[in-house]
Amino acid sequence: MSRQEPKSNEQGALWNGLGGQSWVASQDLLDDLFRPIEDLLVDSAVSVKPHHVLDVGCGTGSTTIALALRLGGSGACTGVDISEPMISRARERASLEDVAVTYVRADAQTYPFDRASFDLLISRFGVMFFDDPVEALANLRRAAAPGAAVRFIAWRGAAENPFMTTAEHAAAPLLPQLPSRRPNEPGQFAFADRDRVREIPQNGGWHAVGIEPIDVPCTMPEGALVRYVSQLGPVGRALQQADDECRARVIAAVRPAFTPYVLGGEVRFAAACWMMEARA
Repeated sequence: MSRQEPKSNEQGALWNGLGGQSWVASQDLLDDLFRPIEDLLVDSAVSVKPHHVLDVGCGTGSTTIALALRLGGSGACTGVDISEPMISRARERASLEDVAVTYVRADAQTYPFDRASFDLLISRFGVMFFDDPVEALANLRRAAAPGAAVRFIAWRGAAENPFMTTAEHAAAPLLPQLPSRRPNEPGQFAFADRDRVREIPQNGGWHAVGIEPIDVPCTMPEGALVRYVSQLGPVGRALQQADDECRARVIAAVRPAFTPYVLGGEVRFAAACWMMEARA
């Protein structure tokens, strides 16, 4: 596979800029936070004994590396992501782990993958950001071998994931420029609508589509909460461009809003997600 530059679009700009840089800076926190979700996906992937796996929207590479380690020498793993900062970090991590993983910096919606080259495609929170998810799933279908499976985990809606919007609601009076969440548009909750989620792979040429709601307990140390709020999501991106006084005011307003999620020195919440599967 040759390297191709990602499309110039809003998501590409975000993940090659502040969004990708913030994710890299918070990699350790996020890997620990979402480990239970990664474990679910990797366990599911290992069960089908794949030989060639594509990790879509692989980010900093945690899931790709975890699966490669579980498969040992029995399967080859490739990760694709639009973000140069995140792919660069993924390559560094694979080298440190001494695991053979291939990483491609590209937009998986349009990248010319070798046809029929993967017998399993997976994604942990990587499929909600496509400009045209049907086009993306059709492109991935062309990359899938006959009978290949695709297994994705994506967020359900904002109403079912109140933890994820707590900072935005609390900070809104102080940060009126925060972007709004737009239903069905690229972003964290783009796959909120179950019927739409089912139709996307079907319209992309996949069949035997299954979708199951899962609620996964996630935790982080209470001491990591301010770092989480300060670096990640719309509030984190805004704070990284704000002055010290503004940052202090926002953190003072936002931190108490998370009190319902703090217990025994831990922050706890349930990630309301979809587990999706389809066949080529």
